[in-house]
Amino acid sequence: MEFEPQLGAPAGVFWRFWAGSLVSRLGDQVTGVALPLIAVLTLHATAWQVGLVTGAGYLAWLLVGLPAGVLVHRLPLRGAQVAADLVRGLAVASVPVAAALGVLGLPQLVAVALLNGLASVVFDVGNSTFLPSIVPKEELTARNSLLSGTSAATELAGPSLGGVLVQLVGGAAAMVLDTVSYLASAALLRSLPRPERPAGRPAGAGMRQQIREGWHFVTRHPVIGPCTADATAVNLVGGGLMTLTPVFLVDTLDATAATVGALMAAGGLGSLIGAALTPRMVSRVGSGGALRRAALTSALFTFLLPAAGSGWAALVYAVGNAGFSAGVVVTTVVARTHRQAHTPPVLLPRVMATVRFVSWGAIPVGALLAGAASTAWGPRTALLVLAVCSLAGPVILAASPIRRLRDLA
Repeated sequence: MEFEPQLGAPAGVFWRFWAGSLVSRLGDQVTGVALPLIAVLTLHATAWQVGLVTGAGYLAWLLVGLPAGVLVHRLPLRGAQVAADLVRGLAVASVPVAAALGVLGLPQLVAVALLNGLASVVFDVGNSTFLPSIVPKEELTARNSLLSGTSAATELAGPSLGGVLVQLVGGAAAMVLDTVSYLASAALLRSLPRPERPAGRPAGAGMRQQIREGWHFVTRHPVIGPCTADATAVNLVGGGLMTLTPVFLVDTLDATAATVGALMAAGGLGSLIGAALTPRMVSRVGSGGALRRAALTSALFTFLLPAAGSGWAALVYAVGNAGFSAGVVVTTVVARTHRQAHTPPVLLPRVMATVRFVSWGAIPVGALLAGAASTAWGPRTALLVLAVCSLAGPVILAASPIRRLRDLA
C-alpha cells in the first residue's frame, strides 16, 4: 500500500483522526468495565465465565487476524474503518435492548464481545496503517505518543465513568454511551480524505502468499520479531488481568462497581505517564534502552497486584496497575513507531496484522487460563502466577539482538 504522508493536507486531518480515536476508545473503556461487571453482578458469572466474555473479544485476532492485513490492503481504507465502527455500534446496542426485554444472558455477552472483536480487527489494522499516510515519518514517534496518551486518558476516565454508570443506571444502560461513541467515530472518519488506493500488490499473488510474506518479514526481522514476542508475553498477562481484576476486586476485596472502575482507571493514569515520558526516555537512553527498561518495570509492578487488600490497602492494586500500564505503553509506542517507520509500505498492513494476530491472540489464551487458575487456586494465587509470567517479556528482550542496541534503528 503505497502511502505518502499528505504534507500539504490541512492540519485538521490529523486532529479529526485523533478525535475519532478519542471518542471510540472512550466508549471501548466503558464497555471494557461494563461487560465483565454485567457478567459478575447481573448474571452472577464465575471466573471461568468472565474469562469467556473477556477472551471472546480478542479471539477474533486468532480467527481473522492474518487475513485482515490482506483485506485492509485490498479494501477502501477509510470505508472499512467506518463500516467497522457501525458494526461495533450495532453489536453493543443489542445489550441494552436485550436487557430491556428481559432476555439478556451470558451467550449474548460472549457473542457481542466476539462480533465487536471481529470488527475491531479490521478497524485497528486500518487505523495503524492510516496514520503513516497523514503524518511524516519524523513525526511518527510524537504522534504515536500523543495517540497513546489519548488512549491513556480514556483508560483513566473510561473505567471510572463505566463503574459509576454501572452503579447508577446498570451495566446494560451504561453501554449506550459506547454505541454513541462508535457512531461519532464513524462520522469523524467519514470526513477524512481518502488515502491513495493500494498499489504494488504482486501480480497473481493470492491471499495465502501475501499472508506468508507478512509472516516471514515479522518472524525474521531482528527487531520486530523479538518485540512481537515480548508483546505476546505482555498480552498473555494482560488477558489474565482482564479476567481476574473484576473477580478479585469484587469477590475477594468486596469492592463496589464504582471502586472497581476507579482502581482499573489507575492503569489509565500509568499509561498517561508512560506516554508522556516516552519521547524523553527515547531521547535520553535511546529507543532500545527505553524498550528494555520499560519491559522490566512493567513486570516488576505486577507483583504488587496480589498483595492488595481491602479498604485503603486496595490502593496497592492501583499502584501495581499503574506501573504495569506505564511500562507497557512505553514498549508499545517504541515498537509500533519502529514498525511503521521501517516496514516497506506495501507490507505494512500485513505486518501490522501479523503482529496483532500473534500478540493479541495471546489475550484470550491468558483470559481463559487465568479463569481456570482462579477457579482452581483462587484469584489471589492466580494473580501471583501472572506476575511470575510477566518476567518472560524482559527475558525475551535480553536474549535477543535488542540487548546490544541503544537505538532500534
